Amino acid sequence: MNRSGVAPFEVEALCADRPVNVLVEACDNATIEETPVSRPRRIFQAESAFPRSNAINPGFERREVTSGAPVGLERRVKEHAKALLPDMFFLLLLHRREVGRFPNLIKPRTFNERILRRNLKPDPRYAPLTDKLAVREYVGRSLGEEFLVPLIAAPTEFTRAVFDSLPDSFVMKANHGSTFVEIVRDKSKDSYERLHHLAVQWLSTDFYQVARERHYRDIEPRLFFETLLLDRNGQVPADYKVHCFRRKMERPVMYIVQISDRFGQHPRGDVYDVDWNHLDVTIGEYARSATPGAPPGNLDAVLEAAAKLSDGFDYVRVDLYAPDNALYFGELTFTPGAGVVPMFPDRVDFEWGELLTPSKINGSA
Repeated sequence: MNRSGVAPFEVEALCADRPVNVLVEACDNATIEETPVSRPRRIFQAESAFPRSNAINPGFERREVTSGAPVGLERRVKEHAKALLPDMFFLLLLHRREVGRFPNLIKPRTFNERILRRNLKPDPRYAPLTDKLAVREYVGRSLGEEFLVPLIAAPTEFTRAVFDSLPDSFVMKANHGSTFVEIVRDKSKDSYERLHHLAVQWLSTDFYQVARERHYRDIEPRLFFETLLLDRNGQVPADYKVHCFRRKMERPVMYIVQISDRFGQHPRGDVYDVDWNHLDVTIGEYARSATPGAPPGNLDAVLEAAAKLSDGFDYVRVDLYAPDNALYFGELTFTPGAGVVPMFPDRVDFEWGELLTPSKINGSA
């Protein structure tokens, strides 16, 4: 018996006489049960365990069929069929469903296609720098310790004693995925039992299985707690996601995606160039604001920090926070959206892909 609840011989018996197109349809239509790993990465509840944390979020969501959904053994077979798909086949189907076309992984042209290639053959540096705990050493060395969000604890085990030692407000995170974040504003209104249950779910999740980003296989799951960052209005600050495309011996080409009201009812994702021109671009399902927001007062410092942290990479997304002219590091992302994010207009996918052309960058796409 496996994790899907279906014995291997049952899958073989039920799938042996199914043509490939039937298995593909099963994978495309399968109902996914609500779990931390199967919740949409783009649609979240305010201040839930799964924040709107990516400007290019994984562009897919685990669709849930509300009527006529397969039940019982058939549904488990479909789930198991998905798990059995080779990584490349899985990503081909996922890209087709989310972006609307099959990707060309032999001669990639678009941004998403090049990110898919990274999923399948990641640079060895990706894993330690994607690890949200391990990356702190790199940031401290490259940028400075003062740009790190203060770390409260990184326990080997989350016990009641650890919970009792935490301050009144904090953020609980896991280091091995992009959706493991829980904001606690008032510990007295929360409980150890709830957070411990959530932590167990996170730490038991194989994040590689979500979108086959292979470098996640090399990150050992860890739990940690950080200071809760708030601006002068008591709100979680905007997230500045700086997409850095670096050409040889040149300053990187950068685009900034500002995610505002990340944990509120009306999140927005606005794309700007380095001169803060509001671009008519939409990425994923974040709505674009009708009017541009004000740039952070320390925009130059945001761009300089992104340039320093992206040094040595052909492309990386550098996430930063800039509350009240302060500056804090968020994370580094080398495969944003797992390479399956709709970009509007569609030409942007090709334009950003051109920025990742191997002949023009320091490294390979």
